[in-house]
Amino acid sequence: MRLHRNLVFAVIDALHLIFNEKEYADKVIEKVLRYDKRWGARDRGFIAETTYDIVRWKRLYAEIAEVGEPYTRPHLFRLFAVWCVLRGIRIPDWKQLEGTPERRIKGKFDELSKTRKLRESIPDWIDELGEKALGNKLWTKEIGALNKQAEVILRVNTLKTTKQQLQAMLAKSEIETVSIDGYPEAIKLVERKNVFVTEAFKNGFFEVQDASSQLVAPYLDVKPGQRVVDACAGAGGKTLHLASQMENKGQLIALDIYESKLKKLKKRTRRNGVHNVETRVIDSTKVIKKLHNSADRLLLDAPCSGLGVIRRNPDTKWKLEPEFVDRIMGVQQEILQDYSKIVKKGGQMVYATCSILPQENTEQVESFLESENGKAFELVKEQNVYASKSGYDGFYMALLKKQ
Repeated sequence: MRLHRNLVFAVIDALHLIFNEKEYADKVIEKVLRYDKRWGARDRGFIAETTYDIVRWKRLYAEIAEVGEPYTRPHLFRLFAVWCVLRGIRIPDWKQLEGTPERRIKGKFDELSKTRKLRESIPDWIDELGEKALGNKLWTKEIGALNKQAEVILRVNTLKTTKQQLQAMLAKSEIETVSIDGYPEAIKLVERKNVFVTEAFKNGFFEVQDASSQLVAPYLDVKPGQRVVDACAGAGGKTLHLASQMENKGQLIALDIYESKLKKLKKRTRRNGVHNVETRVIDSTKVIKKLHNSADRLLLDAPCSGLGVIRRNPDTKWKLEPEFVDRIMGVQQEILQDYSKIVKKGGQMVYATCSILPQENTEQVESFLESENGKAFELVKEQNVYASKSGYDGFYMALLKKQ
């Protein structure tokens, strides 16, 4: 691989914004990719993937390079040099990369890789938390799987097309895909490509959605004609999936505390050809009270630590704090207590998170079922999805029925 100066400098700029300015990696990548309109798909892919790679391995690379925060520009070039050496990429003859000690880098990598928290490049507290929650064996496997680059998975929009038709359509755009066993509406890209510029995306034939995330909507077992509430809808990835499973029939109410996210959902519903979604901002307790005892189905895709999805959001490892995990657990229980009242007798709800921690998952459901509001519910089934077993994001789902 021949390195191009302007692309490498864009990576260094991105790392400065992520590490020193504490900006979100996905937003930074969007910003940096606008630097030069002449960059092609390969150039843009190099910037995005290299940046994410160095973010993913920040702790390990910093230990090898012997640099620390705040990272100066020379420090960032040293991190980049470590990335090059460990990937077998020839170091160019640039003054920023002069004197890179290639043999010492390889030796330190071998030495440091014997310690899990360094090998997997995670903060001490996350390593301790994960081992305590899952046990040494499962946590070691899980954090290893969560450090692999996430594949690009699409969900076929069955309101507009079939899996076979979509695959044929994408093939014409030179995007090769394969089906995934056990995920009826999912297809996986054989090679990473920008799917958002395709006519198939613009026409709403698919959404980008991880395979594990695609398990949540079917878990709720919705039927056409029902009244369904998605109470933590966000920008609506699972809302759209529910709408397709309802065949656009019935009423699907998408709630969220952020109006900006619901506006994005409205745009997505139009592209997806979804007609049965109504958005409501949770700006007071009245919004929930008006829905008490009215829904056949309720989805609670609760806010969480996000530890199950760090493959696609590696900067989460560096932004997450122990206090946030404690605080979000309180929020999760409040959501279960308050929003569960939306379900009518005989109705069902799914509590889901993109976390792998039992204290955010099984233990939250157990606490709810033991509470006054939870007495009316019974646990039908639950599922822990581990990246180390599925190959996709870590998730949790529990189906509860109101008697």
